Amino acid sequence: MTRGDLAVAASAAAQDPTRANRLPRSARRQQLLRAAQATFVARGYHSAAMDDIAEQAGVSKPVLYQHFPSKLELYVALLEEQIDGLIARIRGALQSTTDNQQRVEGAVRAYFDFVDSESEAFRLLFESDLRNDPAVRERVRVFVNACVSETAATIAQDTGVSAERARLLSAGLTGLAEMSARWWLDHRDSVPRADAVAMMSALAWRGISGFPLQQGPGGSPTA
Repeated sequence: MTRGDLAVAASAAAQDPTRANRLPRSARRQQLLRAAQATFVARGYHSAAMDDIAEQAGVSKPVLYQHFPSKLELYVALLEEQIDGLIARIRGALQSTTDNQQRVEGAVRAYFDFVDSESEAFRLLFESDLRNDPAVRERVRVFVNACVSETAATIAQDTGVSAERARLLSAGLTGLAEMSARWWLDHRDSVPRADAVAMMSALAWRGISGFPLQQGPGGSPTA
């Protein structure tokens, strides 16, 4: 079900409350998440109320509470959704080619595409003071580890460095991509996205390509 379908369903439910129970649970959850995201972006997390989210979704507050017992749980669910989306982008970039330079560029582009397409949600979820909350902090920690792990295995395989050294290199690449994408989000009117991706990809590649490919038994680089 698309976001447009969910909007139509929410509007219909608001006009006819008897339809509020007709959506499958997964579709209802997505409807509520979209309503929460729109409300949080418009009002800010702290100013948004569960009543506002229920009204945005076109459901009663008891229906909302059946799926999400608290506003924080809604926020965490949105955070997890965004995290899964970004990790999927990175994984797709790494698996789309065996050319390591293209992999680096694809991973950097994944960050820039993510912050560009989800700019308001990104700010809300990744630059919020809620990152001090233990539940949110844990999700962010898992997210960072997952991003590092996505590229560490490839780095270890291609360079022959140890697993921990590969994770350190991966953490550096991840930090470069994330921080530059976040900076660009505030300056995108002055630097086109394609140019920003090209510049940061070149910077990252010049660094990681300094580590030679792992040598095979006969002294030749392995594929």
